[in-house]
Amino acid sequence: MHNAPRLPDLPSEKAALRAIYEAGRLSRADLARVLGLNRSSAGHIIAGLLDRGLVRETSEPAPTPGPGRPGILLDLIPEAMRFLGLEIGVEHISVVELDFSARVLRAETLDFDGASPETGLARALDLAGRPPRLAGIGIAVPAQMDRTGGLRLAPLLGWRDLDLAALARQVGRLPDALPLQVENDANAFALGVTWGRRMAAPGVTLLVNMETGVGGGILIDGRLFRGGGGLAGEIGHMQLGPNGPGVESRLGLGRLMADYGGGLPAFLTAVADREPRAVLIAEDWAQTLAFALTQTCRIIDADRVILGGSVAALYPLVAARVQAHRVAAQSHSFALPPIDLAPDSPYGAAFGAAAMMHQRALTGEATPS
Repeated sequence: MHNAPRLPDLPSEKAALRAIYEAGRLSRADLARVLGLNRSSAGHIIAGLLDRGLVRETSEPAPTPGPGRPGILLDLIPEAMRFLGLEIGVEHISVVELDFSARVLRAETLDFDGASPETGLARALDLAGRPPRLAGIGIAVPAQMDRTGGLRLAPLLGWRDLDLAALARQVGRLPDALPLQVENDANAFALGVTWGRRMAAPGVTLLVNMETGVGGGILIDGRLFRGGGGLAGEIGHMQLGPNGPGVESRLGLGRLMADYGGGLPAFLTAVADREPRAVLIAEDWAQTLAFALTQTCRIIDADRVILGGSVAALYPLVAARVQAHRVAAQSHSFALPPIDLAPDSPYGAAFGAAAMMHQRALTGEATPS
């Protein structure tokens, strides 16, 4: 745990790591251009990163057969560091392990029916283990967080007013030097999609994470928008009418399973097979999703919507119905942003929690709620 390479302190070195990560691989000349430096100055930065064991030089085959020399490219050394992302949900605990290039090395999940914070953390940390060269642990929870990263309220878990990071260090006997951060699960999911998958885009992106609960995150030009109290994007708390239920109660996994009476895979199969009862439930879900997205996008004027979480697997089966409801509800003066699915959505929040720590390592940026 203590043998991860020491990360650089100089902003120019951090900028170089970020540029190489975002590009995948870069030549020395291209890196110098990205950093706005001459080749000599960039060379000093590269030499330091090579000495630290963070970056390596690899040969790129010549573009055409012949005697031409292959190009030399810089990329991150995947084995240099490991990052863990833990998601403690209402019905499951998930763990994702990333290497220094943000590639998934391991993804596991286990059933979890709720327990004390100590028990939940102990089970998550036990599942995670202690990989070599561990450089950070991120924890995602369905909770409202304060500006310092403290947990204010996790209603679905029954947790309130916790310093979850300090409790995790105590439960897991983790050293103070090991970076550890707690994040709202929807925000972690958003960071995973943008940073971890290199899918950041200009404009406004609404990301919706659907598990037992339903959370959302808003990205503006690739940066997380938290709002005044850290609660921006909480689409699940939108009410369906003045005295109506919340969106979360109609879109979350609990409602689907209560209405159908089986597991999610069986329900998805029934919808695909056009089983009448399953189709009716799916239609209600599609109408509710369309309403929530339409109302939210009227306020934030999103350029795109990305859905994740296990329940998002229902969307492709009812996409046409969602679109029909959106068209019927939307004014012609408002555009209908496209809807996409996030990669690896069942592990979205856990992946995002690990990506959050990867981002912190490469940029030095912490992202407290």
